[in-house]
Amino acid sequence: MIENHAEKACRLFAEGRNCAQAVFTAFADVTGLDEELALRLSSSFGGGMGRMREVCGTCSAMFMVAGILYGYTSKNDIDEKAEHYRRIQYLAAQFRKKHETINCLELLKGLKVSSDPMPEQRTEQYYKVRPCIKFVRTAAEILDNYINENPVKAANK
Repeated sequence: MIENHAEKACRLFAEGRNCAQAVFTAFADVTGLDEELALRLSSSFGGGMGRMREVCGTCSAMFMVAGILYGYTSKNDIDEKAEHYRRIQYLAAQFRKKHETINCLELLKGLKVSSDPMPEQRTEQYYKVRPCIKFVRTAAEILDNYINENPVKAANK
């Protein structure tokens, strides 16, 4: 059985990693990526993609892990593409069941949101009002459950 990655993801977020980095890097042992590469690759997706408050970075991270583990490479296999897109839509639906949306701006309701690219300082007060850690946990738990229920094919390992 694959280890539970939620605690690692939450720890990475609490240490100052962005939401996407926390989830994506927590699964580096499963994807086979070096943690430094995982951090760099996922760094653009924090704050709903560069703090633009679009798709939640935790969801982007789930989708990237799913792509590494189950993604397709064929340019012509419509069924394979559709199967993968169904998988991504399923993961998004699981997240929506818990939080109603995968949109960062909607998830941060009640918080003052700005288009300023400058990240906020990670202070004790930041963590008191920022709901992101629960989204980090949810995404990691959904992904762990999915991987446990859907073993990766040998060709994708």
